[in-house]
Amino acid sequence: MAAFRGTCKDSAARRGRNRLEVCAASIHFLHFGLRLQPSARGRSAGSILQDLLVSFGLGPMRPERIPLFPLNVVLFPGEQLPLHIFEPRYRRMVRNCLEAKSPFGMLLALPNGVVRVGCTAEIVDIVKKYEDGRMDILTVGREPFRILELFSDDPLLHGQIDYLEDHDPPLEAPSRQRLIEAYETCHTLLFSEIPRNFEGIVPEQLAYAVAAALPLDLLWKQQILELRSEAERQERLLAYLRDWAPHLQKAEALRQRAGGNGHGLN
Repeated sequence: MAAFRGTCKDSAARRGRNRLEVCAASIHFLHFGLRLQPSARGRSAGSILQDLLVSFGLGPMRPERIPLFPLNVVLFPGEQLPLHIFEPRYRRMVRNCLEAKSPFGMLLALPNGVVRVGCTAEIVDIVKKYEDGRMDILTVGREPFRILELFSDDPLLHGQIDYLEDHDPPLEAPSRQRLIEAYETCHTLLFSEIPRNFEGIVPEQLAYAVAAALPLDLLWKQQILELRSEAERQERLLAYLRDWAPHLQKAEALRQRAGGNGHGLN
């Protein structure tokens, strides 16, 4: 992750950005044979958040060797991700996963390789099939994992993995509420929309839900995914959002001031 961190810092420094802004250079998809559905990119933030999280758990199927997708995206447990599949090897992967009712793994792609911690993705729907074999699918993040060994003898990258578990009990309600309030402040400043209600989110998924719902730097998202303590995930996110909110408030004030300097037409 050191190389990725350097990329973000260098990009931010060249643009004079503050350290909390999103590293735009890092948020793009590499051409590995699938991409985010255009329909998802065009949706409003509010509509995406309404469908952001779904029920947790894959059930008994937890294969130790899975196909891998290196992409410039961090997938969290419970987060939905629509994908457009067009390359033959990934079409075959989708068919195999559906037949075996097994997941594939998503890893953040870096300029010099991939990270070692990712999240399994379950295919929950084939949204559309095209005559030429392409397809639109809907996936949902399930379980964090660590790569133990990579296999590149097949056109499709595979990995021997170890599933990761949290080490602490869920936090008390006051801790959850502080993070939710910080999220609501940042979300409102960013999107000028009513923030999502997180009351139905299970305690151990709150940090994932908040990190998935905001345009955070991919490096930050990866760090949240790698933490094995919900208490630490929430603590880091809360500090990040509380530091970020004043910058967002200042940017919003500048936008409003600029909007008020115009003159109406007679």
